[in-house]
Amino acid sequence: MKRTKMVGSSDLMPSWFEKFSKISGEIWKQLLLGLKNPGKGLTLDHLQAVVEHRNPFAKSSDVAKSSHSDLISGWRAFYKNHFLMECDFSNLNIPIKPGDDWRLLVIANLSLEQLYAKCKELFSCWRWTDDDLDKKVIWNERDAKKGAYAIWVRDVQEADENLKNLSANGIKEKGMTTETLAERLVHEITFFQETGKHLDVQNITLCAGSCYSDGNIPNVNWNDDKLSVSWYDAGRSVDHLRSREEVSGRKNPT
Repeated sequence: MKRTKMVGSSDLMPSWFEKFSKISGEIWKQLLLGLKNPGKGLTLDHLQAVVEHRNPFAKSSDVAKSSHSDLISGWRAFYKNHFLMECDFSNLNIPIKPGDDWRLLVIANLSLEQLYAKCKELFSCWRWTDDDLDKKVIWNERDAKKGAYAIWVRDVQEADENLKNLSANGIKEKGMTTETLAERLVHEITFFQETGKHLDVQNITLCAGSCYSDGNIPNVNWNDDKLSVSWYDAGRSVDHLRSREEVSGRKNPT
């Protein structure tokens, strides 16, 4: 029987090992250089990217845009379907996803009145005031006045359990950033669109990323078969009142 010569046979192995040895040695040199001089040489993240067949030198923002392209397309459709907006998110900066159980929210430049009106169109709503919400809310930790932005929030129906019994003042003291009222309304609409259900049927989201003109803090929950927009004192903390942490790196001046 004729024997077939296989790749990697003994006559090829010496040259293969020699080449592999040289490459391995250079990789070690580059890793050591990277440890001694951050920004130079190679890192373990570079090697991990190679193993996963990714570009090890791609910018993190480019990687994020590529890996989240379907999500971005979904948000374009969201704003077109609900608000007749043609959004260009090509320059959208998407932060690194904190973990598997986080969801992306993209916030476009819409007023609180527009967002509340859309909620009212989709389901029953109640709010504590008939005044213009955009005049009642005088401060937001973030807004889209200078362009749309993206944030990550935990993909959970009830507000973050680890933030229970923590007031808006406590959130500020810890240096944490949490959902604004606008972000919470966008979150409600997209959650309802995807599931037919509502956020916070047992607890209340404290929107510590926003503040009313009287110093009180907006809160949102689903109560008595309707969306409720109300307020709490900035220093109040109770078990069922919980903020929703966000990750974006974006923050307005205080």
